[in-house]
Amino acid sequence: MEVILLDKIGKLGGLGDQVTVKAGYGRNYLVPYGLAVPATKDNVAAFEAQRAELEAQASERKAVAEARAAELSEIELSLVAKAGDEGKLFGSIGPRDLAEALSQAGLDVAKSEVRMPEGPIRATGEYDIDLQLHAEVGTTVRIVVVAE
Repeated sequence: MEVILLDKIGKLGGLGDQVTVKAGYGRNYLVPYGLAVPATKDNVAAFEAQRAELEAQASERKAVAEARAAELSEIELSLVAKAGDEGKLFGSIGPRDLAEALSQAGLDVAKSEVRMPEGPIRATGEYDIDLQLHAEVGTTVRIVVVAE
């Protein structure tokens, strides 16, 4: 399936690129979420007419993400969790818990923006958590987990 990308998508392409994707990926994800349109003659002409407007919107979203990244990079958040004598947590701290803690601290962070490739936090200590705020903008937040 040929599609025209309306935003930069990691490992796929940038704004305005015509790419070939599997039909299910295009039909079930890219098109419904407004990330792409099918590459028909009418859509290609309509995209070229709106290219400047779409590029301005994309640069504005990136600027907002960069401002949020600058604000978030200065944050050090302390979380209190129940833990055993050896520092092992009863349960774990995942992306949802981190997003809620950051939101309670007055920062606007969605669960989908939290990246934890090593998995959830299962012990007390200091951790650097990556946040992906935009396809091209990421930042790191220091989290300190202390025992209750």
